[in-house]
Amino acid sequence: MSRLSTLNPTRRRQVVAAIGSFMNLIMIYAVIRLNNQFMKKPVPIPENETSSRWKHFKKCLGALDGTHIDVQPLTEDKPRYRDRKGELTMNVLGVCTPNLEFIYVLAGWEGSAHDGRVLRDALTRPNGLIVTEGNYYLCDAGYANSPGFLTPYRGQRYHLKEWGARQPETAEEYYNMKHASARNVIERIFGILKMRFAILRNDTWFSPKEVTRIVIACCIIHNFIKTEHGVDEIERTYRDKEPEQQPLTEVETINGTSMHPCATWTQFRNDKATSMWENR
Repeated sequence: MSRLSTLNPTRRRQVVAAIGSFMNLIMIYAVIRLNNQFMKKPVPIPENETSSRWKHFKKCLGALDGTHIDVQPLTEDKPRYRDRKGELTMNVLGVCTPNLEFIYVLAGWEGSAHDGRVLRDALTRPNGLIVTEGNYYLCDAGYANSPGFLTPYRGQRYHLKEWGARQPETAEEYYNMKHASARNVIERIFGILKMRFAILRNDTWFSPKEVTRIVIACCIIHNFIKTEHGVDEIERTYRDKEPEQQPLTEVETINGTSMHPCATWTQFRNDKATSMWENR
């Protein structure tokens, strides 16, 4: 401290800011080391589930989707990070439980990357996302309806605000409505995360590498709060915002058996929709 007092005010502020950045970096690394301890292990919806939101999706592990976080890449990298809105963002894959806890997070992909491409990367990493046999995640129509990933029917009403007072008239519409209600958990956790951590919702000057670390650290802290406090004030005061409706023509064709549509999985969805409709 005695040395700092000898510096001129401008230099002193620069040194203090550098020390603060260094300490923040140390804390972020310390939090990330808790990843294995606080990322939740997926548990399938049991056969005796009675909640109206999840009883139709036995053996489901949760939901997944991508969200975009602002970044500041190098000038030569900006075209790759420019998303379809023209903004500089990072595409972050989030996977969560029905209880609003993160199971897996993959941050770092450019904003221009398709959600399906990010998911494919998550599945092929050594310590990536694992979908146990017989189980699945709910995801939107931007992904392929394939083993382990259950999507809505395309060409049918899906988003919750599309329904209003109108009731489903077919098995496909009823399935889509229930699918949207359950899958909304991933939209909620992203909304709560950004409400909890302003750094994730505001413009940033951080590089993609720094934002990657920050996102993962924030998700771990979110899970810690859920573990220690359950439903906190942020979650209680959060109000759902209808997610932007994605065009249903943007599905990326993904090669590989892990994400390739097949007749058995199409039939699985059809059987589920029929059963839900008959037992409504």
